[in-house]
Amino acid sequence: MKLKDLKNKTGIQKIILILITILTVATFTLNRTSVHPLLHVKTPFKVGTTTLLILSIFMYKYYDHFYFKGKKKNNLFILLSSIFSIIMLIGNSYNTIGSWGFLFGNIPCFLLSIVEFIGYSIFFYSAIYVIYEWLINNKFKEKMKDNKTLNFIFNKHPFILPFLIILIGFIPYIIAFYPGILSPDPANQIKQFFGLETDYRYYSVMLDENVNITNHHPVLHTVILGGLAWIGNRLGSVNAGIFTYSLIQVTLFISLLAYTFLFMKKLNTPIIYRLICLLIYIFVPIFPHYAMSTLKDVWFAIFVIFYIMKLYELIKDSNKDIYDFKTILILIIDMLLITLFRNNGIYLILMSFPLLLIIDKKNRGKILITLLVPVILFYSFTNILLPYLKVTPSSPREALSIPFQQTARYVKYYGDEVTEYEKEVIDQILDYSDLVERYDPQKSDPVKNKFNRYATKEDLNEYFGVWFRQFLKHPNIYFEATLHNTYGYFYPDAKKWYLYYNYDSILIESGINFHYNSLGWLRNILSGYAVAFPYIPLIGSLVSIGFCTLLCMTIFFFIINLKKYKYLIYLTPVVSLVLVCVASPVNTYFRYTLGYIFALPVIVAIFLKIIEDVRSERK
Repeated sequence: MKLKDLKNKTGIQKIILILITILTVATFTLNRTSVHPLLHVKTPFKVGTTTLLILSIFMYKYYDHFYFKGKKKNNLFILLSSIFSIIMLIGNSYNTIGSWGFLFGNIPCFLLSIVEFIGYSIFFYSAIYVIYEWLINNKFKEKMKDNKTLNFIFNKHPFILPFLIILIGFIPYIIAFYPGILSPDPANQIKQFFGLETDYRYYSVMLDENVNITNHHPVLHTVILGGLAWIGNRLGSVNAGIFTYSLIQVTLFISLLAYTFLFMKKLNTPIIYRLICLLIYIFVPIFPHYAMSTLKDVWFAIFVIFYIMKLYELIKDSNKDIYDFKTILILIIDMLLITLFRNNGIYLILMSFPLLLIIDKKNRGKILITLLVPVILFYSFTNILLPYLKVTPSSPREALSIPFQQTARYVKYYGDEVTEYEKEVIDQILDYSDLVERYDPQKSDPVKNKFNRYATKEDLNEYFGVWFRQFLKHPNIYFEATLHNTYGYFYPDAKKWYLYYNYDSILIESGINFHYNSLGWLRNILSGYAVAFPYIPLIGSLVSIGFCTLLCMTIFFFIINLKKYKYLIYLTPVVSLVLVCVASPVNTYFRYTLGYIFALPVIVAIFLKIIEDVRSERK
């Protein structure tokens, strides 16, 4: 008997409601550590009896209201809810015990995983369906559209007033963190420009021992940051030079954030949503904190967000005469800057812009020119100009985090099976002697740092031969190594390497007089707020990498369900950045995700416009 045939049978319906309520409540409240073979916890539930009862009543009422509504089964949403469920199971296991033992540790663990998978799937499916139906069938009522103040800000002066408001919100951070937040990477970039030795010179074979600058970090950013610091130092204050850099970055960043409101005005985005975005920009600490962080990733994010907005406009107006000289020039400059401020930015461009050739037949020639110019300039810069200037390229190790982590984990758990030949092959690439001690399952840098920069192509080919044979012996170890190093980019509860607020002492140790001002109390207040923010219920999710990734994934599936396939292109930059994160050396590293987390307000605004267009078409 099908579910739809049971809907009129009140008794059976109630039994089903009770069963799915029990499954969902058990999924969210059962303490997995009580069944894991290596852990001994007597408490079967994570919450008390009262909370358990309240949650059970709430979930029963929720399913009673939404579950039996006569809706057609949606296979796409079933797939999405299943993906979410798997992410939650794997993420919880790695976040708690550092392996997938909660799934496969023993028979009780495996059975509980099945129960939780069903519970998660039911909950996510119903939530996805409810949200989708609400978005499609309920036109957003603009309660504030006649508000004179908001109209004055967002419609009369949609750029300059948001700019000034955001600037006022950022001023405490600009003052507190003067001259700028220097983490290890930008501090070392300044040292490079000053001609001082850094560890980067030992990552690759130097083209010229007298040229300290390498392309490990983008040369353009090193020159801008290091050059301004050097000028300041020559004039008597390195702080002044670094603060000049910070002011340029803050101005660019706030200008980009203000431009998003100009963009939203064109989209006719609801004013209430624009107000929410303005509040997010000011009060969600990642925006002002990273505005004062001297990282290449901030500049990269600025150009990526602008690129996503332009990409949408090109998609929406495809097959129209929109590729004038100004548009092409702006796109070329923006795409070139994306490639020059992150070494992997070229992949973002190549994974997204060529797709316009598929949907825009009228402008294929102009699209091709717009694409080829920045790509050719980028490869000319990296393969001709930089070698000519004796700037050493980044090490091949930067692309090998995944196999290196897999090898290190294999040696840790199956070292007794490694043959002498395999040891020799691994040793000539990674230094076998202390590989196990160096292995950090969520950070590949300790393993990569002993990469043999003199290794030949033959050495690497031999290594990959060993790598593949070991994979065939214990494939589970390889999967576990990769999951352990990447799960945080999808799992909402993972919180690591969130932001910087202390300055690194690298410059001081090198004799460069960089220092914060005396307003330590203000820095402590702002930093304390930032550190606590991820743990604030609901709104803390705005800085959860996993939540933001799942939100983008949901929008992706919703667009597919709407059959608006061409608009998937505007999300391809997000896809490329997530893939880069998976291949990255560090798990849950927030700065790697700035390109799409900072872009979320724009991504959602575009999606709301797509929804509005669908409603209009259905009238």
